[in-house]
Formats: sequence, structure tokens, C-alpha cells
Amino acid sequence: MNKIDIIEAVSGVTCAKSEANDAVNKVFEVITEALRRKEKVVVQNFGSFHVRLKKPYDARNPRTGEKVHVPPRNVVKFTISPGVFNEGGEK
Repeated sequence: MNKIDIIEAVSGVTCAKSEANDAVNKVFEVITEALRRKEKVVVQNFGSFHVRLKKPYDARNPRTGEKVHVPPRNVVKFTISPGVFNEGGEK
């Protein structure tokens, strides 16, 4: 499922496609801005997104074998809520 599929699913239930597009885009915009501020985003009964600092490390270029230093960077981690796959939230 991609963003267009989500927009079509929302528009099929509640509103026009253009309104669903605006709503879905706004949700993603709000989540993105919160993650840029390094805030945790929790969606009840779905999961949570949080930013984690990945430590620097040395890697190797697979083509040349040359050592390459990879600097520290922020990555987004997603943790799914237990109830997503099990009805009623049972583990």
C-alpha cells in the first residue's frame, strides 16, 4: 500500500478525494515536523515513531574494497503496537 492507496481508502469512506489528499498530506507533514524536532510520535493502537542517533562506523566499499567512514546520522525507528496483528491487543 502506498500514499495514493491510503488517499483512495480515506476518500472512499469519508470525503472527496481532494479533501482526503489534503488530510493525508497534513498528517504526514505533522509527523515529519515532529520527527525533525526529535520528538516521539505515538499513534494509539498503531505504533510509535522515534528518532535515534546512529553511531559513526567504518565500512568498506563493496566494489573497490576501500575503507569508508560513515558519519553519525539520525534514523527513524518504528515500533508497532501489539494490537495491530492480534485483535484486542493480546500478545
